Amino acid sequence: MHKTYRRGIVYKLFSLHLFGLVGVTGVMILASEQQIQEYTSGGWWGKDTIIDLFLRNARNSPEAIALVDPANRAELASGSFQRLTYAELLAQTDRLAAGLLKLGIGKDDIVMVQLPNIAELIITYLAVARLGAIISPVPVQYRTHELRQVMGITEPKIFITTAHFGGHNYVEMLQGLLPEFPSVKVLAAVGDDLPDGVISLTDLLNGAGDTAALQTHLAANPIDANEAYTICWTSGTEAEPKGVPRSHNHWITIAYATVDGAGLKPGCSLLNPFPMVNMSAIGGMLVPWLLTGGKLVMHQPLNLPIFLKQIGEEQINYTVAPPVLLNLLLLKPALLADADLSSMQCIGSGSSPLSPWMVTQWKETRGLDVLNFFGSNEGTTFVSAPVDIPSPAERARYFPRYGVRGYAWSLRFADSISTKLVDPQTKEIITEPGIPGEMAIKSPAVFAGYYNRPDLTAKSFDNDGYFYTGDLFAIDGEGGELDRYRFVGRLKDIIIRAGMKIAPEELENLLQEFPKIADVAVLGVPDRRIGEEQVFVVAVAKPEQIMTLSEIVDFLKTKDIAAYKVPKKLVMMEALPRNPVGKVLKRVLKDKIEMALTERQIAQPEADEIMLPV
Repeated sequence: MHKTYRRGIVYKLFSLHLFGLVGVTGVMILASEQQIQEYTSGGWWGKDTIIDLFLRNARNSPEAIALVDPANRAELASGSFQRLTYAELLAQTDRLAAGLLKLGIGKDDIVMVQLPNIAELIITYLAVARLGAIISPVPVQYRTHELRQVMGITEPKIFITTAHFGGHNYVEMLQGLLPEFPSVKVLAAVGDDLPDGVISLTDLLNGAGDTAALQTHLAANPIDANEAYTICWTSGTEAEPKGVPRSHNHWITIAYATVDGAGLKPGCSLLNPFPMVNMSAIGGMLVPWLLTGGKLVMHQPLNLPIFLKQIGEEQINYTVAPPVLLNLLLLKPALLADADLSSMQCIGSGSSPLSPWMVTQWKETRGLDVLNFFGSNEGTTFVSAPVDIPSPAERARYFPRYGVRGYAWSLRFADSISTKLVDPQTKEIITEPGIPGEMAIKSPAVFAGYYNRPDLTAKSFDNDGYFYTGDLFAIDGEGGELDRYRFVGRLKDIIIRAGMKIAPEELENLLQEFPKIADVAVLGVPDRRIGEEQVFVVAVAKPEQIMTLSEIVDFLKTKDIAAYKVPKKLVMMEALPRNPVGKVLKRVLKDKIEMALTERQIAQPEADEIMLPV
């Protein structure tokens, strides 16, 4: 059993593949020697690091445009709009790396970053990779409550932020918080007229930098592709945040899912509208950009007119969008009237179930394939791409059954994955179709364990090294073939009614076809009168549409669903609360509903329809 001491924390390598964080000569390695040998000999892991990919692009195409700021940069943060070539981006990266080094940031130090999607965020990612440090990005939505949690777990050495964004003063917030965290030696920010003691990130980027010191550091501190590069955060919307460390090899392996699924070519142009803080943007945009050596265009926050304009002006080949936006654009075609989509090859989507109607309509009306992504910060990934599932309707409903003998798929990373469905109660492996089971997955893209949480790590992996995702799938297929997985729902979101289990996503998929609904979520809310959960439909109506619970029930009956799945309450809202990557915040919804029920309990205990504010 290996041990290492880091920041007063002892990390242990658990038996078999159940990893803690393993330090080797002061370096945070995220795999055992056995795992490194297995995945390296299999061709899944290599020696390239994130910075190696960037430096190769800078050498090969120094004058090509590499990075473009959001078109509305002036509204987001101080500083001028930037359009940088690879040579210019390399110069800024090295200046920032040298500046950070002078401030005492070096190998294996944790750099916490809270920035919107501006050029400085990408430069920080590259500069941290250059030094061999570890970047921990947090959403701009985080405030002192969440920051206390993540800073307490990681003890970062530097915090990089912006003075102002969206009317909030981040520097003032951090200055009030940092006395609680003596590990943070430096606070740096984008902005003008910064308070005393706050380092200007702009000055670091424009400074001369100590090139000799940087080169000395690089020579003395080679980077292993299996070292930790990021610590991202998961489950912050439903419970306390969990840190997910990922290595260079983890990120590069999973990025090929996007490169191959979308058919990205060398030199392609990508438009990133998702916050650069987790899997959707890092694995789906940042690393694919580095692998293809093209142009990365940033966008923040989601502003539809600007987003569509960027696609045409920057001649974007690939972008991603949440299902709710893709549905909206089809429901309101006037929004696309002036949009130039001629350069687009396909669109990625995910974070919630896709409607077969939506995926089909994008293909039939715009000639664009929508890729269906399922994944998590921990590294679980399924991709329904046209090369493997040509039918748009089937692509919305199914994912390839990766990791099962007898089925071959086109995406290169598919062969590296092993999967199994496990009965949550009996723990038996499910091999028959139609039976929901928890997805367990093992692959070179899956992380090694939660940062400083060996208890959660032990609960999440079995002795064979499979990560238990908490997601329910069932074996399915078309034409008698059982070569597909169908997403059923989250294990913890399952509704228990009369002893029967109901998957909210099943009803949500059906209700997306209801002609009056623009957006919908289904959840179980405890009913104290009967001692079990009731099925609630939370819906957003299409413009000028009014719906009733009885209409919804009648529609679902046409789908011949079991009687115990029929919803008992309808909640109407103007919009569903969502997190930065588009997932519905069901905990927030449930809290709102329970509060409304409490307030109406005496006056109308049997009310079937409730109107809630956003």
